[in-house]
Amino acid sequence: MSKIFTVFGATGNQGGSVIRAVLADPVLSKEYKLRGVTRDVSKPAAQALTAKGVEMVKADMSSPEAAAPAVQGAHSVFMVTNFWESMSDKVEIAQGKAVTDASKAAGVKHLIFSSLINVTDASKGRLAHVTHFDGKAKIEQYIRGSGLQSTFVQPGLFMSGFFGFIRKQDDGSLAWAMPEGVKADQAQIPLFDAAADTGIFVKAALRSTADGRVIRAATDYYTPSRIVSEFEAVTGKKVAFREVPHEAFKAAFPPAAAQELLENMLLLQEPGYYAGADLKDSLALLGQDKPTTWKKFVEENKAKWE
Repeated sequence: MSKIFTVFGATGNQGGSVIRAVLADPVLSKEYKLRGVTRDVSKPAAQALTAKGVEMVKADMSSPEAAAPAVQGAHSVFMVTNFWESMSDKVEIAQGKAVTDASKAAGVKHLIFSSLINVTDASKGRLAHVTHFDGKAKIEQYIRGSGLQSTFVQPGLFMSGFFGFIRKQDDGSLAWAMPEGVKADQAQIPLFDAAADTGIFVKAALRSTADGRVIRAATDYYTPSRIVSEFEAVTGKKVAFREVPHEAFKAAFPPAAAQELLENMLLLQEPGYYAGADLKDSLALLGQDKPTTWKKFVEENKAKWE
């Protein structure tokens, strides 16, 4: 009998990628029956998954009771939380704890969480406002203390973010502004195509022992210079990389998120997105699966920068 694998955020970027990857895998698709979690099972994206044989259930992360229908009888669970929906780490942490508690009560054997590093700790307090990282790190800490068998998949910087980073200027040229201190030839940025590749890294977690390991989901480390040169080679368009004063960088964002996003970018220079950790062990877990390169992503999406 197939084991149930519950996927939160089933109609979103990360959860959707997980479902597509498992459905396409000849071994895992037989080993696991997929259950997708959504707040509205009638919406078209949920209906499309139902048509593919995914059991769609209505549940949410507001409390262990609200999450219970999603994890009841499940062998494994993939959990992703969304800080940006509420802009509150308290809400995000409470959601992560609710799913953890519900999973433990339901006897889940493997909880896979989309986590990130604690930037405040890694930067020794210098970057203390990257809340969407720190909240996930606190959820990870809670899961580790819960006694649940677990794996933590840490997604790299989303390649899709560059639709906003590399912007057309008034004169039609392209520019990429980063805060002063993020050096074109020094910053190491682990790039990740979330929609295409979350699934292959979660598949690696499913195939591995649930021993609390961290899987860093990124295709490679790229300097800004390499990002620009590969972009230019694919598109034929020049990109001006600019370091701008911190206040000017913040002015481009809503005030509630400006300091957070400034420090998020400064993290890329020091101590690093993954605090300097290597990607080799994580990439070695993928087997035959190959994550999307930046060149391939640009090739597939170059119309977005027209």
